[in-house]
Amino acid sequence: MPRMTAARAAVEILKREGVSHAFGVPGAAINPFYAALKAAGGVHHTLARHVEGASHMAEGYTRARPGNIGVCIGTSGPAGTDMITGLYSAIADSIPILCITGQAPTSVLHKEDFQAVDIASIARPVTKAATTVLEAAQVPGVFQQAFHLMRGGRPGPVLIDLPIDVQLTEIEFDPDLYEPIPVQRPAASRRQIERALDLLDASERPLIVAGGGVINADASALLVEFAEVTGVPVIPTLMGWGAIGDEHELNAGMVGLQTSHRYGNATFLESDFVLGIGNRWANRHTGKLDVYRQGRTFVHIDIEPTQLGRIFAPELGIVSDAGAALELLIEVARERKEAGRLKDRSAWAASAQHRRATLQRRTHFDNVPIKPQRVYEEMNRAFGPETRYVTTIGLSQIAGAQMLHVHRPRHWINCGQAGPLGWTIPAALGVASADPEGSVVALSGDYDFQFMLEELAVGAQHHIPYVHVLVNNAYLGLIRQAQRNFDIDFQVNLEFENINAPELGVYGVDHVKVVEGLGCKAIRVTDPAELLPAFEQAKKLAAEHRVPVVVEAILERVTNISMSGSDIASVNEFEDLATEPGHAPTAIRPLV
Repeated sequence: MPRMTAARAAVEILKREGVSHAFGVPGAAINPFYAALKAAGGVHHTLARHVEGASHMAEGYTRARPGNIGVCIGTSGPAGTDMITGLYSAIADSIPILCITGQAPTSVLHKEDFQAVDIASIARPVTKAATTVLEAAQVPGVFQQAFHLMRGGRPGPVLIDLPIDVQLTEIEFDPDLYEPIPVQRPAASRRQIERALDLLDASERPLIVAGGGVINADASALLVEFAEVTGVPVIPTLMGWGAIGDEHELNAGMVGLQTSHRYGNATFLESDFVLGIGNRWANRHTGKLDVYRQGRTFVHIDIEPTQLGRIFAPELGIVSDAGAALELLIEVARERKEAGRLKDRSAWAASAQHRRATLQRRTHFDNVPIKPQRVYEEMNRAFGPETRYVTTIGLSQIAGAQMLHVHRPRHWINCGQAGPLGWTIPAALGVASADPEGSVVALSGDYDFQFMLEELAVGAQHHIPYVHVLVNNAYLGLIRQAQRNFDIDFQVNLEFENINAPELGVYGVDHVKVVEGLGCKAIRVTDPAELLPAFEQAKKLAAEHRVPVVVEAILERVTNISMSGSDIASVNEFEDLATEPGHAPTAIRPLV
């Protein structure tokens, strides 16, 4: 039996589990692993500037393509605690990433050694498993089980903590004998699917709510096929956006308190039956449950048993992988259609499309400073259906979700539940690493952008091109809008007179200089007529120089974006921004 260090065995397992890319920061306690990574070859490593950034890069990398598992690596102590936010983000949105940390020697773990911390205990609430490996011979089994856990059931992250002496210990291990553990996924029974379709058939105005589980299962094509067989309109959740293209005639729009469409909420409030697939009834989607549930029958299909009934009890709950359930739903629905047992839903679907045509929000403004709605209108013109959008939280994300168009799965890559500021830049770098020739466009407000902007240097160093749209109003815009309920405007103002850039006025940070100082390109736009040319120029610069290119749009200081603090029936649309004659929003671009 071949002998090698436990660190080398771990790297060999990564390669046989399909890992080709890792993100991280080396250091004393993880250097044996890095030595094995270099000696083994086959895994490209990207050096981050911050270990939290490495964890978000790994998450973006995973989200970009089916089957990807991003890996983030850090040294002991603070590196592990820095990555906790990335693990929280990943577990919240069901994203598998593997976090590998170095650790102090096993003999001093409980002696307050330099940078020794019980990272496994800290990480356990935000992972599917977190283990400090104390015996070198256990390393292969722990890594094998980690990949099985990450892929199985509801996907999620795993942390493996490796003391330095464990990494250096030689063990017997033959990489050629290693095999990944096959993943078993629960599947709905025919009887369950028959009952679900019975409930659907008994309704008059049914809807399908498609969540991120559909995308995780790579089942978007099956979702569209099922919708087309039954004629039932689809409401994608924020995490499921792109599972059915915005241009599809059965896309009824998103529902919710913030990242929703007027027509989506209106159609949902008219419905009487909801089939949820791979979704978790997130509170920003449902709002108050009495309004959301009133007059509706619910069927919920999810791979994770604990999700069924967690928020409210459906009339029927089915534990199943989304793909397996949709395959059987299509089969049974086709049988019923051929037998003339499916209702004609064309009038209901047409009513949803009528609402979509008449309940749009206004996007066209010629104001200077720029209104944010105009930025998204021009983004729709500049960036085609192949674009992968990356964003996290704030008014920029909320308005973007209301006004941008997404046509394909894994083309809206959004940190949904955790929403940490600073996520966007490193996640975009991870997405662009997974799709180096693709069109990747990130979207940030100025505060999100400033949180981890040092990671732009990673894009410059490693030639990772993408376009970053930065909407700058020198405000914590979402919190400022929320503070209206308390009649305050407190500690949310980012403005200051920049003595080095007086031309910016009250906008404070000179992002163009900072971006250029990090080795990237930047364009500042102050007139809405300049937006489209700037986006076109940014695409060319990114392709030419192979670095991130930032387009900063200087916005008006205060814009209230449509949302509700309570329920989906009382969204404040701020009527002055509603669609007006002669100011129609950008049409949804069909796929060609």
